[in-house]
Amino acid sequence: MKKYSIFLFLMIGTIGFSQSWKTSFTEAKAQAAAENKNILLVFSGSDWCAPCIKLDKTIWQSEEFKRESAQKWVIYKADFPKKKANLLPAELTESNKKLADQYNKAGNFPLVLLLNPAGSVLGISGYKNVSPQEYIQLIHSFEQK
Repeated sequence: MKKYSIFLFLMIGTIGFSQSWKTSFTEAKAQAAAENKNILLVFSGSDWCAPCIKLDKTIWQSEEFKRESAQKWVIYKADFPKKKANLLPAELTESNKKLADQYNKAGNFPLVLLLNPAGSVLGISGYKNVSPQEYIQLIHSFEQK
């Protein structure tokens, strides 16, 4: 039983730290500036937007994306859940609304933006039915413009 508990603890720890989505856009911008990395900003409706859910499962949760994002970008997800059980803290909801006012006025979901460390938009995409590697290449193509 003790071995099982240790294994379970390690698995939960691995899952929890397997991706480094920032919890604050201010923190994301500060890290991007400090490390001279671009910011991948994702607008998502995690519990109601079917393309957002597909993008999460096929791209964001892929090992390829996790490896690439850890090295190349600071990643932030501005989530807009609708179900009461999934609502975000009021401060985070307000922060995400301000980001939407600035970067997603049309209210498109999912919306994926690559920003430079200062917050200027380098490229915009949405859901694409492609492999993780192809999506990563698409993001990198924004850096070359």
